Amino acid sequence: MSNSFASRPGAVGNPPQHYGNPLGEQKALAAGTAIVDLSDRAVIAVTGPDRLTWLDSLTSQSLSHLAPGESAETLLLDPTGRLEHAMRVIDDGVTAWLLVDASEVDALAAWLDRMRFMLRVEVAVSDAYATVGTLGRLELPAAAPNGVPLAWTDPWPDVTPGGHQYAHNRPAAGWAYREILVDRDADLSSFPAAGTLALEALRIAAWRPRLATEADDKTIPHELDWLRTAVHLNKGCYRGQETVAKVHNLGHPPRRLVMLHLDGLVPPAGSAVELGDNTVGLVTSSALHYELGPIALAVIKRNVDPAVDLVVRTADEIVAAAQEVIVPTDAGAEANVPRLPRLGSVTR
Repeated sequence: MSNSFASRPGAVGNPPQHYGNPLGEQKALAAGTAIVDLSDRAVIAVTGPDRLTWLDSLTSQSLSHLAPGESAETLLLDPTGRLEHAMRVIDDGVTAWLLVDASEVDALAAWLDRMRFMLRVEVAVSDAYATVGTLGRLELPAAAPNGVPLAWTDPWPDVTPGGHQYAHNRPAAGWAYREILVDRDADLSSFPAAGTLALEALRIAAWRPRLATEADDKTIPHELDWLRTAVHLNKGCYRGQETVAKVHNLGHPPRRLVMLHLDGLVPPAGSAVELGDNTVGLVTSSALHYELGPIALAVIKRNVDPAVDLVVRTADEIVAAAQEVIVPTDAGAEANVPRLPRLGSVTR
């Protein structure tokens, strides 16, 4: 199936980044009339009667009562609350399908397999299906091995039950993203295609974090406003929960995600974000948006004044950058615990 995308006229890359008209492809994708080859994604199948309660116990989202056909996303954190893996989850009543980036699949599947112990759970990487992305309601031939179409609907940018939104505002409307699993020999030639550059630009405009781009080995979910859809704050224990609760209730995340509006140039990911003579963060994703122009997501120090303009330094250029706040500087400390009076002080 993926080879059919790469063989389409004008295709550049595999999966194709574009087909010769990146901005036009963005418009078609945003309008819901195009599909994207996501052959850089992979699938893990988790079977057995204990699969949902088991996944619930290991990861950040409440999954034990996930209904057949219902979509969710969840995170696997390390013991200190840092991000290790992100999973998009759909259950069909028999199998929980974990949609992940291909770079994650082997390590995640191996870790899950080690954690089965005596539970009635089986874990396997599935090569039976390919992943296609869309922002519309196109009637794609979704695989349904157990009678439920394997179509994952992104909960972003809404706040799922048990989640929490730090952003004071919401991104522009229009992010109605879905990932569909299709048979590898499915004929999709009748559906117009957009490249991955188009999807990336729309994702950035929606403030949608992605593990492969926005996270590093120090990232906690709060920094990316990912408590919104991937963390349930009132469920039972899971690895990393103590950090999640402590930062959310008593502390502040050390960094925060921002969207940058750039002056005329799209800097590469990894470019330094600077304030005066100081580096205050890094660009994590960047794109040329068909309406907004050059934009980027960046992770910067929490205490950077949201009102100041920044610059992005590339190898050859310095690019002016205006902040659009996603995670505010006061994120966290939701418990608002009053300070105890000092010993000997007088209270009224």
